Amino acid sequence: MDNQKLADLLFPEVVNTPEYYEEKFPYRKLPNKAEVTRMAPSPTGFIHLGNLYSALADERIAHRNGGVFYLRIEDTDEKRKVDGAVETIINVLRYFDIEFDEGAGFDDTDPRNAYGPYFQRQRVEIYHTYAKSLVERGLAYPCFCTEEELDKVRAKQEEDKVLTGYYGEYATCRNLSYEEIEANIKAGKPYVLRLRSQGSPDKEITFVDAIKGEIKLPENIHDIVLLKKDGIPTYHFAHAIDDHLMRTTTVVRGGEWLASAPIHYELFHLLGFKMPAYAHTAHLMKFDEETGGKRKLSKRKDPELSLDYYRKDGYHPYTMKVYLLTLLNSNFEEWHEKFPDKDINEFPFSVEKMNQSGALFDKDKLHNICKNELSKLSEEELYDFLYDWAKENEPENVEKWFGNKEKMLQILRLYMGVGAKRRRKDLMYAKQIFELISYFFDGESAEEMDEFKLDEDMVSKILKSYLAKYDHNDDNSVWFNKLKEIADEHGFASDMKAYKANPENFKGNVSDIAEAVRIAVTGRANTPDLWTIVHIMGEEQMTERIKKHIK
Repeated sequence: MDNQKLADLLFPEVVNTPEYYEEKFPYRKLPNKAEVTRMAPSPTGFIHLGNLYSALADERIAHRNGGVFYLRIEDTDEKRKVDGAVETIINVLRYFDIEFDEGAGFDDTDPRNAYGPYFQRQRVEIYHTYAKSLVERGLAYPCFCTEEELDKVRAKQEEDKVLTGYYGEYATCRNLSYEEIEANIKAGKPYVLRLRSQGSPDKEITFVDAIKGEIKLPENIHDIVLLKKDGIPTYHFAHAIDDHLMRTTTVVRGGEWLASAPIHYELFHLLGFKMPAYAHTAHLMKFDEETGGKRKLSKRKDPELSLDYYRKDGYHPYTMKVYLLTLLNSNFEEWHEKFPDKDINEFPFSVEKMNQSGALFDKDKLHNICKNELSKLSEEELYDFLYDWAKENEPENVEKWFGNKEKMLQILRLYMGVGAKRRRKDLMYAKQIFELISYFFDGESAEEMDEFKLDEDMVSKILKSYLAKYDHNDDNSVWFNKLKEIADEHGFASDMKAYKANPENFKGNVSDIAEAVRIAVTGRANTPDLWTIVHIMGEEQMTERIKKHIK
C-alpha cells in the first residue's frame, strides 16, 4: 500500500502539516508549576452539579499557580446541540463565580484567545491534517462498512461470546487494497476513517491518575472511528488533538471516562503527543431513602442535580463553592474553620486530596454551610444578593420587597442578629428567606399560618387588651410589662417563678400571651424579637393583622 497516495486520495484539500500547527500553537509561557485546565461540555443546554464540581476543581488547579482555565465547546454531535446552550453554560458558571481566562464566550479577535477556535466544528481542518498524517504513516484507513454489516458482525461476536467491536479478524476493511478503496470512493460509498490500532489483547497500559494513583488497564485493540462519514471527528480524536494544541496539562473528568483511557493513551502516543495528567473524579452520590444505601445523583430522580435548581431557589454562589470545596478536598473544612476570614481562593487546593470514592452530596450539610456563611455577610451584602435574585426570579415583587430599602435592611438586621452578641443562623437561600419574612409585606404568607394554642375566645380577649394598652412609643421594656399586665388580667402568670412553682393555679403564663400576639401579627409561633417586628412593620399594619383575629 502506498500510504502517501492513499492520504492524498482521502485528503486532497489538506495543505498544512502537523508541524504547522505545532508552531502556530506553541507551548504556553507560564509561571513555574502553572497548570492549564479546561471545561469542555457539549452544548446540550443542561448543566448540572457534577459540571460545577469539576469546573471548580479545574478553576482552582489552574489559578493556584497562575495558570489558565479555558472553555472549549465539544459540538461534534449536531443532533444534541441546543441553541443558546453556550450562553447558558457561561452565565450559570458566572453566577457561581467561576470565570474562564479564554475560550468560548470571548471574541475571536480577543488576544486571550490565541489557541482557538474553541468550537470543535470550527477546527475540522486541524483534525483532517492530523488524520492525513496518520494515514501517511499507515495508522488510519477508510472503512466502508454499513450499519447493517456492523450489526451482523456484532451478532456473530455475541454468538461466539467474544469481545464485541471492530478489531482483528472482524475489521473487514482493515486490509483493503488501494484499488479497492479508490473504487469504493469513485462509486460514492460513504466511509468513516478508523484508527489502525497497534494494541495487543495480552498487554496492559500503566498510567498514574492524579486522583486514583497508578492504574493498569488492557491495551486498546479496537480500530475506533476517528472521523465520521461527514468528516467531523469523534470525541476521542478531537479531544486528543485539542488538549495537545491548547497545551492542556491536567484533565479533570468523570470516572465514567476511565474505561476510555486505553483509547486516549494509544491516540496520544501514536500522534506523538505528551499525555496530560488525567484526574478521574468520583461520582456525586446521595443516600437513597428507599434502599437505605448510596446511589449516584440522577437527572431523572433528583432535581437538585440541575444547577437551575440552586439559581431559582437563590443559593448564594459563595455558599455553593464552600460546600463543593468540602467535597473536593478532605482538608478544606478544617482549613476554613481555622481561617474563617481568609479568601477561600487562598486554600492550597490539591488534586491528590480529591475524593477517590463517591463524594456524598448531603443537602442538610449544604444548608448548615449556607446558614453559617450567610451569617457572616453584612446586611448590605445580603440585601444586594437578594435584590439581584428577585430581579431575575421574582420581578413582580421587587417593588413590594425593595421599595423601602431601610425597611428591608431593618428586617435583615433582625434576622441576621446584627448588633446581638451572636449572629442568628436562620437564613439559607433567597427563596427560604422571603418565606421567612413574607409577613412584613402585604399578601398572605408563603407558608400556612400556625395555629393558636388558646381557644378563639381567649385569643380574642387577649388581642383586644393588647390593642387597648398598645402605645407605639413604648420601648421594649414598657411594652413587655404591658404583656404581663394582660397576663394577670386574664388569669395567666406574669411571674415565671410563680408559674413554675404552681402551674395549676394559672391558665398559662406570659409567654402564651406573647405567642397569641405573635401568631396574630406574623402567622408564626416562632420569630425573632416581636417588639422589633412590630416596629419595623408599623402600627397600622400590625393593627390590621390583629383585628382579623378579634371576634
